[in-house]
Amino acid sequence: MTERLDLPDTEWRSVSSKYAVVEVVGLIIWGAILTGAASIPTVLSGIEWLAVIPISLGIIFLLNIVLTPRRVRAIGYMMRDDDLVFRRGLMFRRVVAVPYGRMQLVDINRGPLDRAVGLSELKFVTAAASTGVVIPGLPEQDAEELRDTLVALAESRRAGL
Repeated sequence: MTERLDLPDTEWRSVSSKYAVVEVVGLIIWGAILTGAASIPTVLSGIEWLAVIPISLGIIFLLNIVLTPRRVRAIGYMMRDDDLVFRRGLMFRRVVAVPYGRMQLVDINRGPLDRAVGLSELKFVTAAASTGVVIPGLPEQDAEELRDTLVALAESRRAGL
């Protein structure tokens, strides 16, 4: 099954490994907040079996943290002659091809954790809502160069919009 999703004779570009740090820090922050909030009923009521909820949440967040580096390595993109192909996912792999001529907007976003490590995310918007693609974890310079390249390609290949 994996062989059908991997395109032959192509070279995938990966996102920065620093993106794994951003994801792990975000998971630690949200995990601490949600696990702490879920433990409040146990502390206030004194009902011991309610501790199962924050413990379960903590385990789920720990599993996510452990899988994050592999999940980040699975993110990639490539530029072909007529489109940009994006992939992500471990168990549920998603591969999306966005034709250059259909791109309506190419946007760069930088959250606080992204800015701290010098990363950006690039978002493409097309007329079809289901083909919106976000490439996270790009170094700022690479994101700006890719945005400029994609805007130029979209202008030259505008397809019936």
